[in-house]
Amino acid sequence: MKRSISFFIISVLCVSGLCQGALAEELLIPVGEIIGLELSNDTVTVAAFDDAAGSTARDAGLQIGDEILSVAGRRVSCAQDVRESLSGCAGAIPVVIRRDGKQRELTVLPDTSGDTPRLGVYLRQGITGIGTVTYYDPESGEFGTLGHGVNDPEGSLLRMRWGNAYAAQVQSVKKGKAGKPGQLKGSAEAMQTVGSLLRNTPQGVFGKSRQGWLGEPVPVADYEDVRTGSAVIRSTVVGSDPQEYSVEIIKIYPENRTDNRNFLLKVTDPELLAATGGIVQGMGVSYNRDNQVNP
Repeated sequence: MKRSISFFIISVLCVSGLCQGALAEELLIPVGEIIGLELSNDTVTVAAFDDAAGSTARDAGLQIGDEILSVAGRRVSCAQDVRESLSGCAGAIPVVIRRDGKQRELTVLPDTSGDTPRLGVYLRQGITGIGTVTYYDPESGEFGTLGHGVNDPEGSLLRMRWGNAYAAQVQSVKKGKAGKPGQLKGSAEAMQTVGSLLRNTPQGVFGKSRQGWLGEPVPVADYEDVRTGSAVIRSTVVGSDPQEYSVEIIKIYPENRTDNRNFLLKVTDPELLAATGGIVQGMGVSYNRDNQVNP
């Protein structure tokens, strides 16, 4: 059964020759394709309600985005823990959640219409979203994406235990305006795994892929060799095929800048401006998953 859930991750660009976080590599492929990202940690979050079995959980006050901390007095760190905690339960049970940084306890009556008790919700472990593949190393199979780290709901860098990358495509674009960043809407199928995620860092998310991405490897510039002026970015704003667009590097920030911003870009490509209004900064995304868990 496919379920669609909403999530976000910000990243749309790959700048040729400027693959931050990969400067130790001599030749890398600038990619620019989008992929679905699944970063799992020890958190279990409500992603959606089951149409038939989720009414009691919703009536009890459970909301999408709630992090489930314990079920029937048992601490949970994965969907399987939730399922096991419900086994053998009869009647209403306590469910401790975290919402907006505060813990609260709800009393939920599990659905018993099936073989085992269920909360009637679909759960997400960690954070899912889409991002642009910045580079791929054809020799080692390593790749980088996003260009920034993924944070948890508390605003801290997510401590990822494991992660997967999936094939994805852009479905639509909402143009950006002055003061209002545009949005990409896309989808990814969890059955089409293209790689494993290994590290979530302030500079981006990094992983390995056996199948990789095609393209001509180019030399990676040292930071001191980067200059202002005309440049090319690779980005996917339609479907799943990246295109090259012209931009101008307006300003280069110091390498030791703490917010991890490297340079300021101005979009000059008429086609990209017509499609997005500029550099799309945010993504509102639907993610279709065949293996979504429903305890």
